[in-house]
Amino acid sequence: EMFGNGKGSYFITSKDNETGITGIRVFVGPVGLIKSIQVRYGSSWSEKYGIPGGKAHELILHPGEHIISIYGRYRTFLQHVTLITNQGRSASFGLETGKGFFAAPNLTGQVLEGVYGQFWLYGITGIGFTWGFPREGLASVLPSDDPF
Repeated sequence: EMFGNGKGSYFITSKDNETGITGIRVFVGPVGLIKSIQVRYGSSWSEKYGIPGGKAHELILHPGEHIISIYGRYRTFLQHVTLITNQGRSASFGLETGKGFFAAPNLTGQVLEGVYGQFWLYGITGIGFTWGFPREGLASVLPSDDPF
């Protein structure tokens, strides 16, 4: 599901099957519009999705920390995003005005894996989120090579 009016060019973050999301950087314009977004996988930032400009604000996740829900607001453009983590932290970006939305995974234990949406003229016009199970959980369920 995409939140917002959606207009312009599409974007989607590439999923990293090794590490999962370790940070989010949001670029906010002078009037509070969210202009673009970047996602960090491991220690590497993705390309910037959206319109150039704006001031960078970021949330760097601690080891084992994941984004488990997102609250936001939009008008013509995305105005506000609050990211909530499984460790009780939250980070808010932009101006809290406009129509509200709430996004969370369908299955318990899933976390944010990626972001997609559209951008045009002054900023992001629509945003959606992909969810999946955390990467570090995979190692614990794989069988051991040692039979003893």
